[in-house]
Amino acid sequence: MSGWPEHAIWWQLHPLSFTADAPAPRLARIEAWLDYLVDLGGNGLLLGPIFASQTHGYDTVDHLRIDPRLGTDEDFDHLVGQCQARGIRLLLDGVFNHVGRGFAPFQDVLAHGPASEYAPWFRLDFKGDGPDGFSYADFEGHQELVALNHTEPAVQDYVTRVMTHWLDRGASGWRLDAAYAVALPFWHAVTGRVRATHPDVWLLGEVIHGDYIADVRDGGLDSVTQYELWKAIWSSLNDQNFFELAHALTRHNEFAAAFLPQTFVGNHDVTRLATQLTDARHLPHALAVLFTVAGAPSVYAGDEQAFQGTKYDRPGGDDEIRPAFPAGPQDLAPGGWPTYRLHQDLIGLRRRHPWLARAAGEVLTVRNESLAYRAIHPTDGPDLAVLLNVGEEPASFDFHGRDARYLLGSDNKEASTAEVAPHGWAILELPRHP
Repeated sequence: MSGWPEHAIWWQLHPLSFTADAPAPRLARIEAWLDYLVDLGGNGLLLGPIFASQTHGYDTVDHLRIDPRLGTDEDFDHLVGQCQARGIRLLLDGVFNHVGRGFAPFQDVLAHGPASEYAPWFRLDFKGDGPDGFSYADFEGHQELVALNHTEPAVQDYVTRVMTHWLDRGASGWRLDAAYAVALPFWHAVTGRVRATHPDVWLLGEVIHGDYIADVRDGGLDSVTQYELWKAIWSSLNDQNFFELAHALTRHNEFAAAFLPQTFVGNHDVTRLATQLTDARHLPHALAVLFTVAGAPSVYAGDEQAFQGTKYDRPGGDDEIRPAFPAGPQDLAPGGWPTYRLHQDLIGLRRRHPWLARAAGEVLTVRNESLAYRAIHPTDGPDLAVLLNVGEEPASFDFHGRDARYLLGSDNKEASTAEVAPHGWAILELPRHP
């Protein structure tokens, strides 16, 4: 693979909800936001499901057809062309663990039972007493989401064909939904076949818990979603317990040494960052971490405008975190633009220090309410130091005679011993020891 993923900064959106107030073809609504993405500093568009589905996109019924609510193949091709004209990479969301009940092979099973040629595609029990006259495995108890049988060679062939088809059409990679629920040998086989024709593809698995390094290695993946770091960022800020974040940063080093983690402080499945944080003054702290640690960072559409929204565990529980967007950026509320500009500043800093994508980190000072860590330049430096303070008193950090230079933060301090104001933060350039 070429090194392009190391330079990717993704803007993620959920197309069906993002365009909910738009007339068809709704993919055109996304085009109106591409310049906004570029102005933010991004160069990647991470799309949620765009294929024909029954409701929310994750109950796919045809992986080879654009959802009619969004448009047609031609509308997709146009969006790809508009992305490419701006240097934007496109990452698609592949839901290959399960399908909607309207998926044609499952409909064939409903019609023909054990005689269906597609019966091996699913984990079925024809002696079961389900409402269809048999029972089947589903996704986490949701009967409308029928689990595929990943030991079936025909399923491997199908998923390989789907992934290759859309890469041929201009996508640069895939986010593999619920990758944690699929056996790693299946991913290893499919990803190997896909790479045979698309060696530059980037394959990101959605993994929440577990052994991230083994998932990447044994699944043939390039990356997984770094949920450990996501949780530690907002939790340590809320609890005023930077020991949790310090531990997560040490763990993150292990992951980043093995692969390029996909980092985030918000996505389509979790409560918005601006809502999750109990103190709005600490939102910049979370962003400072996101853009100074190793990985391929993503921004969930709306988080760059400090959108609010709570994720609930109930039907309709995603509605607040997946709102419809206006026709274009000019229609956004004025109060969110300071947060947008903060994102621009931090992404700009990362662009000027592209080595951060693979940087190792070292915790320099950790206290309950303050933390300093160093992002280590891979050759001879200088490094960056990130200073965070969530306490009510100033926090001091001693760099042992090294003259640190202020780059960005909540105030302008420049000294060998840096002092950060209450609830403040700073990013410094830090010379190496002689």
